[in-house]
Amino acid sequence: MNPVLLMAGGSAEQSSMTTTFVTFILIILIFYFLIIRPQKKRDKEAKKMLEAMKKGDKVVSIGGIHGTIVAVKEQTVVVKVDDSARIEFSKSAIASVVSKDKSAPEKVKKEEVKVEEKADEKVEERPELVLEKTEEEKKEEN
Repeated sequence: MNPVLLMAGGSAEQSSMTTTFVTFILIILIFYFLIIRPQKKRDKEAKKMLEAMKKGDKVVSIGGIHGTIVAVKEQTVVVKVDDSARIEFSKSAIASVVSKDKSAPEKVKKEEVKVEEKADEKVEERPELVLEKTEEEKKEEN
């Protein structure tokens, strides 16, 4: 056996093992930055939102029920859905806080104004629709 051939064979195995190890580390890094890290960030934001819930906040449950928080307990919240309907939810069943009842952000107010302006613009764009309705109403009155 030639000692030079034995040494060459050993380094080929070692470089193959190094390549495999580097590839494995790269896959772990990709998973961390694309999956694990963003999920941890979302979980942290959700936990922060749930801890910040207070009476008067408008919320949406994971089932799609909209309501206003009436009472906040340790593990649950009582949500007022209608004038006489109140539902108690687990805090983890709240998907999002839509807006604050008392201190609504200015962005929401500005968006509401823009929506109203767009609605007015749509009516102005198609005045024949408005005229047709008024003519029909006149016929009904006669």
